[in-house]
Amino acid sequence: MYGPANLMLNVSCPSSFLGAGLISPHMPPPSSAPFAHNTVPMCLFLQACVTDMHPPSRQDYVSISFAGQGSGVYNNSKQWRRQSCWRKWKQLSRLQRSLILFILVLLFICGIASYPSITEHLSGLTEEEQNTESNSDLRPIIPHVLPEPVKQAQPPLPELTSQRKLSNKRGPPFLQNRLQKKENVSNTVVEDKPADNKKEGEEPGVINWRGVVIDTDQATEGMKDEENNEDSLPNQKAKPSKESAINWLEAVREAFRHAWKGYKDFAWGHDELRPLSKSYSEWFGLGLTLIDALDTMWIMGLKEEFEEAKAWVATELTFNKNVDVNLFESTIRILGGLLSTYHLTGDTLFLDKAKDIGSRLMPAFNTPSKIPYSDVNIGKGTAHPPRWTSDSTVAEVTSIQLEFRELTRLTQEPQYQDAVAEVMKQVHKLDGKLDGLVPMFINTNNGQFTHQGIYTLGARADSYYEYLLKQWIQGGKKENQLLEDYLQAIEGVKKNLLQKSSPNGLTFVGELSHGQFSPKMDHLVCFLPGTLALGAHNGLPADHMDLAKQLMETCYQMYVQMETGLSPEIVHFNMHQGSTRDIDVKLADRHNLLRPEMVESLFYLYRLTKEHKYQEWGYEILQNFNKYTKVSSGGYTSINNVRDPDYPSPRDKMESFFLGETLKYLYLLFSDDSNLISLDQYVFNTEAHPLPIWPSTA
Repeated sequence: MYGPANLMLNVSCPSSFLGAGLISPHMPPPSSAPFAHNTVPMCLFLQACVTDMHPPSRQDYVSISFAGQGSGVYNNSKQWRRQSCWRKWKQLSRLQRSLILFILVLLFICGIASYPSITEHLSGLTEEEQNTESNSDLRPIIPHVLPEPVKQAQPPLPELTSQRKLSNKRGPPFLQNRLQKKENVSNTVVEDKPADNKKEGEEPGVINWRGVVIDTDQATEGMKDEENNEDSLPNQKAKPSKESAINWLEAVREAFRHAWKGYKDFAWGHDELRPLSKSYSEWFGLGLTLIDALDTMWIMGLKEEFEEAKAWVATELTFNKNVDVNLFESTIRILGGLLSTYHLTGDTLFLDKAKDIGSRLMPAFNTPSKIPYSDVNIGKGTAHPPRWTSDSTVAEVTSIQLEFRELTRLTQEPQYQDAVAEVMKQVHKLDGKLDGLVPMFINTNNGQFTHQGIYTLGARADSYYEYLLKQWIQGGKKENQLLEDYLQAIEGVKKNLLQKSSPNGLTFVGELSHGQFSPKMDHLVCFLPGTLALGAHNGLPADHMDLAKQLMETCYQMYVQMETGLSPEIVHFNMHQGSTRDIDVKLADRHNLLRPEMVESLFYLYRLTKEHKYQEWGYEILQNFNKYTKVSSGGYTSINNVRDPDYPSPRDKMESFFLGETLKYLYLLFSDDSNLISLDQYVFNTEAHPLPIWPSTA
């Protein structure tokens, strides 16, 4: 059968046949295990047959090869497939490979950018289920991040009488109903009030500004009706019980004690507590938190804590230090805090310290324009602008007046009031305003606005508007230039910055940049409802109170539409039709610094309207501070992400204003004693330090 001389028989038995059962690259893998065990005898049998057919004496050749991995045998291993893909990749040109890599990187970036909106959309799909299944207030905090503290003996904290059920929903279910019940009040926001028929100068104590009649003698008359309606049916429904109000006050005191414990244990005498690392941070090295909290402790009746702090002020506090301080921050926190504590206690220790720091801050006003520098060395008596510019911010140079004016009244030394009055005089006559709105920066050399064309009620401009009104109130409502600037600015806000969101029509204050409107609103702007209400209480147009209530609702939504129930630093409002939610928050803006502006305005709105919903909103915020920012060893911390209740990402810092402002306003909000820091006797500086309204000399 076979040619005798040229026969070559190849019998190939791969070395991998034991595992795969293969004897030929063209045969499929065997379907049964027994076949695999018979392949070795079969190969040996073939070899024997060939040997018998061809005796060794003949020059015929028989080749039996046992192939390895490189024999071309079918191999389905992962390693072989990786090598094959790599060879194909290497066969591509450099241009093709670069193009593929570029597309992959682009897809990765798009995926990262769209991840938040996708997850929010997916979470939104289950909102209805979450709302029906959730019976708790808020999801609990993860213990290893901010463990709950050991509870001290205290009266139980009752739930709100109308407490909403919170879930991870971005908006409350009652939002649309509440907005519909407003009976189109929001439609009057940008409308001017009809001019009163009274003529200018017709009666003493009446000011007519552009057709708006302001009765400065009967400041509270417009509010009496609302106060008399305290016992009306709606208010009776929402009114917390007397026991609840007492317990809410105690809850704030307990929060203060817990914050104070952390400061005392880990940061005593230093500027700010770092509660997670159980350490401190320094800004000026002057005990900012302690001084900021002095009048808060006095108002809350925490006498033991107050005496501890007072002893430190008497023995340790010195301003004879070679240190640069910020004029604005040291004025509102240190000078304001010392003056306030002096008025509340009558202790001249605090007045002496106020005189010392006040005189050391005066070199800041030694500029060519009399617009003060931002920084002062209180030890050397020198001042300078920031290293990177010769500008100061408008808010900083126009928000130190209440304190320096009061220092002059107490010391009878006119240089303090003269310096800050000159600043207001210059800003009043400057060009570059838009309907009373001011730019954010002013040059200390020439006294002119810089970076013109940008108008905001947020950072760098906010407290300018606040101090226009409050200086007018402090001085007995006699400085009409301040009042005129304030009224003009509020009209400018209505005309240029006020808009409504979609879909629920929330009234908000945006920003204007070179004619382009931006729906961006800082949490800082939530000071405005309280300021507007205070103006209405002092005889300004009633529509200021209407606008205050609408903006108060908006600020509340900035809290309840977040998963933690705490507001971010900045929000953006949707204005285009078809929006599914009113508020968006960018990743970089999701932090919460324990700021006071929301509860500040809640205090004013409740004190002046007696609508108990404002107390309830404040208690919700206090509860959420306890859930997501309280540190078990003492203190509270700012957080990075108000959208993540599972891990809000603590920042390890407790700002001094949390004790100086936030907790103070919460305490005053829950108190029904209108004589506790009466708004007819005191005016709060922008750090919540109450200073007396000057007695009338008429």
